[in-house]
Amino acid sequence: MKRQNQSSVVEFILLGFSNFPELQEQLFGVFLIIYLATLMGNAIIIFIIYLEKSLHVPMYLFLQNLSVVDVSFSAVIMPEMLVVLSTEKTLISFVSCFAQMYFILFFGGTECFLLGVMAYDRFAAICHPLSYPMIMNKSVFIKLVIFSWVSGILVATVQTTWVFSFPFCGPNEINHISCETPAVLQLVCADTFLFEIYAFTGTILITVVPFLLILLSYIRILFAILRMSSRARRQKAFSTCASHLTSVTLFYGTASMTYLQPKSGYSPETKKLMSLAYSLLTPLLNPLIYSLRNSEMKRALMKLWRRNVDLHTV
Repeated sequence: MKRQNQSSVVEFILLGFSNFPELQEQLFGVFLIIYLATLMGNAIIIFIIYLEKSLHVPMYLFLQNLSVVDVSFSAVIMPEMLVVLSTEKTLISFVSCFAQMYFILFFGGTECFLLGVMAYDRFAAICHPLSYPMIMNKSVFIKLVIFSWVSGILVATVQTTWVFSFPFCGPNEINHISCETPAVLQLVCADTFLFEIYAFTGTILITVVPFLLILLSYIRILFAILRMSSRARRQKAFSTCASHLTSVTLFYGTASMTYLQPKSGYSPETKKLMSLAYSLLTPLLNPLIYSLRNSEMKRALMKLWRRNVDLHTV
């Protein structure tokens, strides 16, 4: 083994929910349904926006990117978790574990920045409607999307490389649903103080700062909504903002609690539930909250459906 001088661990055991063997089958069924619904909901959004030219505007193209991230995020975690649930204990190689860690950080980090960018887009559209075409022109849109994805890559590369350099002397049981950094860090047989400082600082910059910017954007948006003359429009806008903030709070809140203190005193089961909140629930809820409740998305979906029906009836 190439890492023999640093580590005696060649593979890990993911425990998942092995503490509750009587619930394994039920959890497998529930998580499989959620995973399939997540894939279907996000895939519908990706293809509707791709096929419908009228939706090729920043708001919907940001949503399309968010759906790509959510599908990818789920695909990194859910299949392995379903295997864990079906076998109670599962082996994962050292390299596979760190590959999963990398992509969790990559897609998670990208989503953190993308949600912030989307809030800025809505702020510009609602609070500065006349200058919005100039504020969010094609060049700015492309730069913001590239910034979100590249930032995710940088976050994942730095953190995974650092954790990968630590020695692992055993035990090799990861009491978690996936190879997330905090769970793997528990098995490191070296001083991780500097890394924990980095993790705390990085999490502040990646989750807390974007979340605060989102809150400020929505506060400005709410003031703009209050000035609307139509009561129906105000109610609709309030409903949309509330659902957006619920999803954002769920994602940022649970991710921050997990990563701000990688070796925190939360119980393993609590950490698993927090991980499920941002890796399972958020990708499932985002299509419902951001897109499928949207009237333009519904019209585009019905238009494509009628077009498909007409093709088959001809």
